[in-house]
Amino acid sequence: MSDVVAIMSMSLDGFVAGPDDDVMQVFDWYFASGDVEFTTGGSDPMTFRVSEPSARHLRELTPQLGAVLTGRRTFEVAQGWGGNHAWGPAFVVTHDVPDGWPRPDSTVHFVTDGLESAVRQAKDAAGAKSVGVHGADTIQQLLNAGLVDYLQIDVAALLLGSGVRLFDHLETTPAVLGDPSVIAGVGVTHLRYPVRPAQSA
Repeated sequence: MSDVVAIMSMSLDGFVAGPDDDVMQVFDWYFASGDVEFTTGGSDPMTFRVSEPSARHLRELTPQLGAVLTGRRTFEVAQGWGGNHAWGPAFVVTHDVPDGWPRPDSTVHFVTDGLESAVRQAKDAAGAKSVGVHGADTIQQLLNAGLVDYLQIDVAALLLGSGVRLFDHLETTPAVLGDPSVIAGVGVTHLRYPVRPAQSA
């Protein structure tokens, strides 16, 4: 059965973007942490330059992903990934389909009937692989609904002080996570935690 994996880069003090929505500092490790090239797929491929531990992490992570789930804001910031996300079909939770979409030869789908429907569709598309989730708000909603299996957090060696927090608006805390796997890169630490089901009172 497909797992749902929340995947985000975050500053050490918990922010995924600065107060002006700038994400470049928390993503800087993708482009300036080493000399090993890693090229994404999709319609709008990028080439990362990372340390060997981070390259190994990305090589292990990306083949496990078969679909992506995110919100409208992330879709807009990413400019629709050129129509095809590197991880496979993308499912965007939104109230309405943006003008000009869906597009021919695109694997971006818009889900207007709720988060649980989006999860079902993404899991069906992913098959035996995992669903990767982007976006702070979407991850928070999924955590509140008990629909996240793993947190894959890339902690940048950075203190932002303010901005968009990854773990705001959580309804069920404290939440105890399983033991992490840890990969120490250059300028970033890759953490993967299993999310334990909430215990009923």
